[in-house]
Amino acid sequence: QVQLVESGGGLVQAGGSLRLACAASGRAFSGYFMGWFRQAHGKEREFVGAIRWSNDMTWYADSVKGRFTISRDNAKNTLFLQMNSLKPEDTAVYYCAGGTRGYAGPYDYWGQGTQVTVSS
Repeated sequence: QVQLVESGGGLVQAGGSLRLACAASGRAFSGYFMGWFRQAHGKEREFVGAIRWSNDMTWYADSVKGRFTISRDNAKNTLFLQMNSLKPEDTAVYYCAGGTRGYAGPYDYWGQGTQVTVSS
């Protein structure tokens, strides 16, 4: 059974940084795309970025490009989202996801989410 468990969310001031982690278990992810999504209160879920596990190729939404970086630790089966220069509009619940149908999805597996709040 595949499990994705996010951690690292919290409250940070605008301009600050946070690093989210997503611990993946239950299968080998070598052929997978791993994505980060977020959903702000009252808004639809949106794509943040993704990484192809096999070759570290990454994709990012324009809104986070240059500020957020996705990486992975193969030995620990863990995905990371380094978020720098955070803005109040980055406030959302952040989810990691895994799938095989391309970086844009659809994704088959989802974590429970972690709250990120950026104060102005």
